[in-house]
Amino acid sequence: MRENTIPLDTETNDALDLRLALRLASLRADRGLSLDDLAQASGISRATLSRIERGDTSPSASLLSKLCSVYGISMSRLLADVEAQTPGLIALEAQALWVDPASGFLRRTVSAPARDFQIELVEITLPAGAMVNYDAPTVHGTEQHIWMCEGQLEIALEGKTYRLERGDCLRFHMRGAARFVCPGSSPARYLCVSLQP
Repeated sequence: MRENTIPLDTETNDALDLRLALRLASLRADRGLSLDDLAQASGISRATLSRIERGDTSPSASLLSKLCSVYGISMSRLLADVEAQTPGLIALEAQALWVDPASGFLRRTVSAPARDFQIELVEITLPAGAMVNYDAPTVHGTEQHIWMCEGQLEIALEGKTYRLERGDCLRFHMRGAARFVCPGSSPARYLCVSLQP
């Protein structure tokens, strides 16, 4: 077994590597890129790309990051596309939590994109007075729907500021910088549904 891999319960790591190789080849073909085109866009040699797509070698995280950047997808989306199974039930304790130490922003991934599911559902709690700035979207054109559960939220997009209160929903496509502010005296809790183009 290769270093830094986690054994899978129902399959070998080789099977996962093969599905990853096939998915990477499919992404290149879907975009009409030759190996030479992809080599130029990614900075990865043509020979290495060929070995990866044939499944002769497993790409490093650094190489995957470069390829994901060219294809305009996140690494989590790419890896979800090659998972063997997608669970239907995602128990609360299985939902990933992340806290931004700078702002106190709490992000719970309720339902991440997976091979058979394209939409991501995230619950976010932004502390009172907190602000989060995004210089650019991870994937340009990502569709988002923000539904307010509690508190107030101000979202600045493309030169316009929207103020949301409980029950309000704002839908948009991420195409540039964005700012999320909780102006009230209590936290803002909202659900964010995202769909990458």
